[in-house]
Amino acid sequence: MSLPSVLLRLVASLAFATLASSLSHAQSGEPGCRPEMAGHRLPIQRVQLAKDEVRLTFVGHATFLIETPGGVKIATDYNDYVRPPVTPDIATMNKAHSTHNSRRPDPAIKQVLPGWDPAGKGAAHHDVTLGDVRVRNVPTNIRSYEGGTDYDGNSIFVFEIGDLCIAHLGHLHHPLEPGHLRALGRVDIVLFPVDGSYTLDQEGMLEVLKSLQARVMIPMHFFGGGTLNRFLARTQELWPVERREQPTITLSKAALPTKPTMIVLPGH
Repeated sequence: MSLPSVLLRLVASLAFATLASSLSHAQSGEPGCRPEMAGHRLPIQRVQLAKDEVRLTFVGHATFLIETPGGVKIATDYNDYVRPPVTPDIATMNKAHSTHNSRRPDPAIKQVLPGWDPAGKGAAHHDVTLGDVRVRNVPTNIRSYEGGTDYDGNSIFVFEIGDLCIAHLGHLHHPLEPGHLRALGRVDIVLFPVDGSYTLDQEGMLEVLKSLQARVMIPMHFFGGGTLNRFLARTQELWPVERREQPTITLSKAALPTKPTMIVLPGH
């Protein structure tokens, strides 16, 4: 065999070994990539949204990625453990707890909106517009660790995108009062916790959903299928339930269900 042929074979062998090693590291999450953050290294291929559409992806826990037709990306309950696989333009954080807020948000985020006043002087007030989305908050109270009340310690975040109004209830601990309902206005899509213990009990959450009358209701903040199924058993005679196989759903005002519907996205 000639020397050029040997060299070509050697180069090809080295290239194949390098590629195999790279694939092995990528599949194992190495080097130095925390499992829950691995998604940051993966590009997302998205189909362009129509002007009246919104895309929701249930990332996990209480975190959703909301994408607008204008390309704005929003992460709800942005934290240091459960994050979407892209850097959002807006990050909302409902409650000052490690799984609901971040101590080190990505500096590339244009708007970081905590749902409480970090200075402890009152309620948080947000009303910002970025591209084709308006984001505002409605403060609520939460239980303190000592058993008292942390006034204005949580926020319901409202996202107005085109004709759609999406409300993320955050770490809601109590029924909504008339003042909350007036501040929220019409809600088309509601993202709500169903754990029934860390947040509002399941019976109370049912009353919240009845008062909101959103056309799409998407549960979150459940710890295992048992908790979710117990909640759904309470709803079976109230609203139809659709279980989706994918964590992403595209919605538009015109295509909303004709009556309130529970849509369950895979997650935890």
